[in-house]
Amino acid sequence: MLLTVTCLGQFMVLLDNTVVGAALPDMQDRLHTQLTGLQWIVDAYVLLVAMLLLSGGVFADRFGRKRVYLTGVAVFTVASVVCSLAPSVGWLIAGRVLQGIGAAALSPASLSLLIAACPVPQERIKAIGLWAGFSGLGMAVGPVAGGVLTDVFGWPAIFLVNLPIGVVLLLVGARSLEETRNPSAPAIDVPGTVLSVLGVGSLTYGLIEGGARGWTTPVILGSFTAGVILIAAFLTVEARRSTPMLPLPLFRQRLFTVSNTAMVVVGFAFMGSSFFFSQFFVYVQGSSILRAGLQTLPVSLGMVIVSPYAGRLAARYGFRVVVTAGLALAGLGLLALGTVHADTGYGNVWWRLGVVGTGFALTLSPLTGAAIQAVSPQEGGLASGISSTTRQIGAVLGVAVLGAVVRSRQTGGASFEAGLNSAFLAAGAITLATAVFTGLWLTKSQPAAEATETPRRPAAPDRVTTSNEASTKGR
Repeated sequence: MLLTVTCLGQFMVLLDNTVVGAALPDMQDRLHTQLTGLQWIVDAYVLLVAMLLLSGGVFADRFGRKRVYLTGVAVFTVASVVCSLAPSVGWLIAGRVLQGIGAAALSPASLSLLIAACPVPQERIKAIGLWAGFSGLGMAVGPVAGGVLTDVFGWPAIFLVNLPIGVVLLLVGARSLEETRNPSAPAIDVPGTVLSVLGVGSLTYGLIEGGARGWTTPVILGSFTAGVILIAAFLTVEARRSTPMLPLPLFRQRLFTVSNTAMVVVGFAFMGSSFFFSQFFVYVQGSSILRAGLQTLPVSLGMVIVSPYAGRLAARYGFRVVVTAGLALAGLGLLALGTVHADTGYGNVWWRLGVVGTGFALTLSPLTGAAIQAVSPQEGGLASGISSTTRQIGAVLGVAVLGAVVRSRQTGGASFEAGLNSAFLAAGAITLATAVFTGLWLTKSQPAAEATETPRRPAAPDRVTTSNEASTKGR
């Protein structure tokens, strides 16, 4: 039951990362907004998740994993209702911000609950694998589910569907989950959290608003300048704190640094390009929203079919081979998408989407595994959290940057179709360049046979306090 509750919560969080994409054309029509508004609808959520994810994990360890998980579910569920009832873009963005806060609490708390319940390393690895699998599944089914719900009920349905899931998680979780905490968890890194949100938020503002306001206007130049200064201040603070939210010494490990760098690109290219999939089919090829959602199905199928095997392939052939092959496939698929037009038949489009989904499916689990292998067993949870954070940061930048590419082309007189082609080509080129990077620098994992002969020292489990122990001590 623990596994079901925690994985379903994570599924709901990742579903919201991609389900919105299918509903964007309907939001644009009914809320009378432009591309900039659509970018904020997506990035307001992803930005908060990215910047609060690590702090959410510390909150869970300090104040109780069950408590933080259920609080996150409650906030996320209420925020979903707010989004579904939003009468304007401003209200919808506010609801998305609240959703991001809830997701940043429940996602790391769900992983912490699993890790605390699985002190044996082998069991812990299996649990993390299932948890990561639900993450990929949520990302994969989002576009199709969003297309169906939006066509039948309208865009509010993609948020309202979270209400029954959230209520079930609250009822079942309150009864079945045991409270655990880590009394020696570090203090909350408030300065680091605030600086990271403001820094990345300032850069995102400049990237999204630059096309509409002008790249050389004082407010845009000021936002970029503020972003750089705030991120520099964040790195300075993190380097000096005894318990930082982002331990910079971890990046001295090449495997850790390279895997997280590649994960940024995966988030950038996958989320940035998928932001436009439904818009391409609706606005360029004239499909209905339902048909557009179904037309993106090859991406989802590629991820659902390939994701379960990605970890096994990495264990057999090494992280470098699998990740590099995945990035190369995804990059080639995106480049191929950059050549499609309004009159391109779907028979010549679907396989390109399938290649993109298959390629990215080969990267997600191995990159997380590489980050975890690069650190000590005690730091595995932190490494997984950082890997998720880097993917989300990439997603924020992907939607902002590729949206800026489309907007800039349109400002220069090009059509929306031409802007999309440029965005897909840019995402593909960056992904292919990263494939070369990982091929050269991503260290191979230790072969399974050698790992069996020279096992790593098992991690000492956290000292956790359960509700049963607490009641025993009170007697």
